[in-house]
Amino acid sequence: MARLLPSDRKSILQYAVTALLLQSTSASQIQHRAPQVTAAPTATTAPATVPTAISGCHLHDTEVLCLAGETEYSIHTTATATSELPAQFTGCHSHDDALFCVTPSGDDVEISLVAKESEEGHDDHDHDEHEATSSTSEKKCHFHAGVEQCTGGDEHEAVSATCERTNRNYNIRLRVGLLFAMLATSSIGVFSPILLSSFVSPNNVFITILRQFGTGVVIATAFIHLFSEAQQMFASECLGELSYESTAAAISMAGMFVSFLAEYLGVRVLQWHAAKTEARNIENGGEKGDSAQRTEMVNILVLECGVVFHSILVGITLVVASDTFFLTLFAVIVFHQMFEGIALGSRIAALGTLPPINAASSVHSHSHHGHSHHGHSHSHAHEVKRPSLPTEPASPTGTDHGVVSEDESVGLTVIKPVSLKKKLLLASGFALVTPIGMAIGIGVLKQFNGNDPSTIIAIGTLEAVSAGILMWVGIVEMWAHDWMLGGEMTTSGPLRTLAGLTALIAGLALMSLLGKWA
Repeated sequence: MARLLPSDRKSILQYAVTALLLQSTSASQIQHRAPQVTAAPTATTAPATVPTAISGCHLHDTEVLCLAGETEYSIHTTATATSELPAQFTGCHSHDDALFCVTPSGDDVEISLVAKESEEGHDDHDHDEHEATSSTSEKKCHFHAGVEQCTGGDEHEAVSATCERTNRNYNIRLRVGLLFAMLATSSIGVFSPILLSSFVSPNNVFITILRQFGTGVVIATAFIHLFSEAQQMFASECLGELSYESTAAAISMAGMFVSFLAEYLGVRVLQWHAAKTEARNIENGGEKGDSAQRTEMVNILVLECGVVFHSILVGITLVVASDTFFLTLFAVIVFHQMFEGIALGSRIAALGTLPPINAASSVHSHSHHGHSHHGHSHSHAHEVKRPSLPTEPASPTGTDHGVVSEDESVGLTVIKPVSLKKKLLLASGFALVTPIGMAIGIGVLKQFNGNDPSTIIAIGTLEAVSAGILMWVGIVEMWAHDWMLGGEMTTSGPLRTLAGLTALIAGLALMSLLGKWA
């Protein structure tokens, strides 16, 4: 082995000392420079211990936060309000100073500990979110005209309502079966007063109660069910903001005017027909009796038009309600249609027994042209007598056929009643229309979208027109006529007046109550 010379030993020693000095200097420089390059404390720092898994993930704005016990971690990923968050992240581990966990798909995602200040802010957010959730939980929904309408809750929900069609599962068999139940219910409601009037006198107090109850039902239907629903249709967000806010009221007013015009023209035509008949010097009063009946028929047809338009919409929109609300809504509609049937049936039953004031006036104004036939009775077994209106001129003579005549001794007007067959035929339209509407609804069940703008406009317009028709018929032809313009309640006794008033209020109240659900 070669021996080192003294000069070599000296060189090696100097080299070692120099290396030690350099190493010491580098360590000192690093210690002095560390405070200068160390970043300020951040909101996220590595924890002393690494969790094995984190769960309870939720959104705070767009940040995903999860929990490990009471410690909260931020997930370094982005999410939206509609994103589906994993239930948990497992297999958490550290790389250098960073923490990572494994997603359900097997990918690594970085996590970091949420600073204390951030946690406090998030606690405030959780509190606000809890209050919003509590408010939203009080939201109550129901179906009107095939549209799910909700009240209460948070008005500024993060996810706005959509106007697209909502796909739902419908129990078709249940709807088909209940179609026949609706047919039976509507038939019972509208046919019962007509059949009852065949066995009970028109003056029976029970018939009066049915008629006045029906008046209340028609008026409440016009305002509570039709007009309010039309307003809801035209206020729909899917239509946008209307340039004319009173659209529903304007259409209802138009429906009211059309009803008035139809009845007015009908009466004028009948007056012209009666005058023409008198000019031809027809001996019997049959034509005049027919005129009175036809005027009553005009009133009934206007009423039935308003009810039928409404009922067909009821049938369509009933079946398109989701199964969650369908049975509840059906139970309400059953009573709704029963009451409307009673209202219409009681008026049809009165045909030929309670002549309208306008018909009586128009017909009897020409009664002085009639021919006297002494020795004949002024009525037959099937004819009904009613007191003449005080505004009608007294006729000096009577007619022998009893269709329309005046008895000088007692001042009675005789009207030939409408046949039972004709009354049942008039009522059958109402009995069938709601089941027909249900059948149409079942047919379009997979395509119907109650939020479509064209659908909203169509339904809203029909409901507003129907509301106007029933307002006119209910208030003028039924309520005002019966109580103030020479109808049956004008001269009724105290007990009958009290019974009629109670029935009227009951009809108003019950149909208004049903408006809460349908």
